[in-house]
Amino acid sequence: MFEVYAFATPNSVKVTIALEELELPYTLHGVNVRKGEQKTSEFLTLNPNGKVPVLTETEETGQTFVLTESAAILVFLAEKTGRLLPVTGQDRARVFEQLFFHASGLSPAFGQSGFFQRFAAAPEPIALERFSTEANRTLHILDRVLAKSRFVAGDEFTIADIAHFGWLWRRSFPNITLDDTPHVARWYADIESRPAVQRGIARIEALVPYGVSSVKQDDD
Repeated sequence: MFEVYAFATPNSVKVTIALEELELPYTLHGVNVRKGEQKTSEFLTLNPNGKVPVLTETEETGQTFVLTESAAILVFLAEKTGRLLPVTGQDRARVFEQLFFHASGLSPAFGQSGFFQRFAAAPEPIALERFSTEANRTLHILDRVLAKSRFVAGDEFTIADIAHFGWLWRRSFPNITLDDTPHVARWYADIESRPAVQRGIARIEALVPYGVSSVKQDDD
């Protein structure tokens, strides 16, 4: 049995979607980041970085394995089950290519763009232009990738799709639309229609009503 500590954020939903896709049992614990619960001493023993999501697994020996960072959690779950991640070769490399592109490019661009639009104490036009431009640039890169394949790493659905979907699911935060990225729009509709994805979203949304403030420096 896994335990997940999460909130209705782009990175948290990746974990519940993966667990539903992999048909793994888990208990979900809400961490209300609006109330600062991710900064409590109790939570910081799980993740000193003070961010959600966190995955724990208690082994038969009674020892508890704790893992943070959504991309690391996705890889761990995929390797544990032998699903959603090719075992070897170029197909596996493509999945990691997209995971790293997401973690270093799309995800921070979306997050920083939303932050400077919504939470900056004073207008920061240079930062806003920088990150808004970068968010749209990375989205169009993804659109070109999806013009050539059904999923982001090829013909099969993988954890790379789950990673990208998390932030596209909350694209309203940085005021991003899919209006001029038709291939991303097609892909997003396909992913959103998957029953396991719908279950993962429903589980995470049931924790606490979502608001844009929930992603302010509180996600991984």
